[in-house]
Amino acid sequence: MKRSAIGVLFLTVFIDLLGFGIVLPLLPRYADDFNASPTSIGILFASFSAMQFLFAPMWGRLSDRYGRRPLIMIGLAGSMVSYTIFAFATTYTMLLVSRILAGVFAATIGTAQAYISDVTGREDRGKEMALIGAAFGIGFTLGPTIGWLAYDFIGPRWPGFVAAGFSAVALLMAWRKLPEPERHVERRARKWFDAAGWRHAFKTPGVPLVLLLQIVAVFCFANFEGTLAKITKDKWSYGIRGNGLLYTYVGFCLLIAQGYLVRKYMPRVGERNMARAGCLLLGLGLFGIALGGASMGVVLPVLALAAFGFAMISPSLSSLLSLHTPQEIQGEVLGIGQSGLALARILGPYIGYMLLERSVDLPYWVGGGLMVLAFAASLMLRPPPHR
Repeated sequence: MKRSAIGVLFLTVFIDLLGFGIVLPLLPRYADDFNASPTSIGILFASFSAMQFLFAPMWGRLSDRYGRRPLIMIGLAGSMVSYTIFAFATTYTMLLVSRILAGVFAATIGTAQAYISDVTGREDRGKEMALIGAAFGIGFTLGPTIGWLAYDFIGPRWPGFVAAGFSAVALLMAWRKLPEPERHVERRARKWFDAAGWRHAFKTPGVPLVLLLQIVAVFCFANFEGTLAKITKDKWSYGIRGNGLLYTYVGFCLLIAQGYLVRKYMPRVGERNMARAGCLLLGLGLFGIALGGASMGVVLPVLALAAFGFAMISPSLSSLLSLHTPQEIQGEVLGIGQSGLALARILGPYIGYMLLERSVDLPYWVGGGLMVLAFAASLMLRPPPHR
């Protein structure tokens, strides 16, 4: 059951994230059509992560109580509705509503991680967590191309319809093929605002450091993703095509790293060593962007270092967070982790553009420095308890 369940879960998450990749690059273009200001476009992007920050712990707690499968299906149904509103949007307000709903119902990732924790043993936890990152890498690589083809060859509304269609397929697949994992703890009623998960997250030795490292890594990578298009234009003089190819290359690196390298070597080196190596690589990649020139011989290796580093950090720390957490509150604590990551995704690009106003290289010097500090802190990571 384990292998088939994880395979279906991977396909479900991948199809949903494909829709996310279709819509995301088109948001500025649609907002420009409605004469949105730069501030309004920033709000449009931040609204998704802000809703994740607010709702991810709640969805995780509900999945602990009612099961993983129904919460994944609710998230997919909400994604389908949000993409449909996006397709019919005729005003900026409708675009904003679509992104708010997408953020509210973005229960898929945290609940999928909790699902994996239910069906895997300690030795395979990190390896299987990397599948979520691989699904994101594929969606990030293929989604923009599908969205562009739908926009140019069918019509402006069709990227939203295609994304909604992918979510509908994922919902159908979850309904037909995704089993509820066997849970070895009694499900008990809990209050809507039960603080057990929060108490565990902030009082259990080792867990606060894992959460902090997750937030720092995602902040630095979101800073990198958000400002890369600006540095490629201002410092390296790349056009739209070159910029798009670089983003596709980053997605491909994420896919290779999490889909193959991390899954192969995580059981051998362990989560803590993998996270430490990832902190070093991400830091070196960010320093390389600040120091490097426009030559592809420099750009491609430093981008690969940054992508590989983040790909190593993300599943390692997610696995450690899961291994430090009792089974009965897995969903909620992983949801708290997703909430912190959503906040980091809001602040990363925002602070990155503030730093860009001072110097085009400053976001990457700051990001690289933070990752060096993160590496030093990662040396204090505790081994997870045996449960």
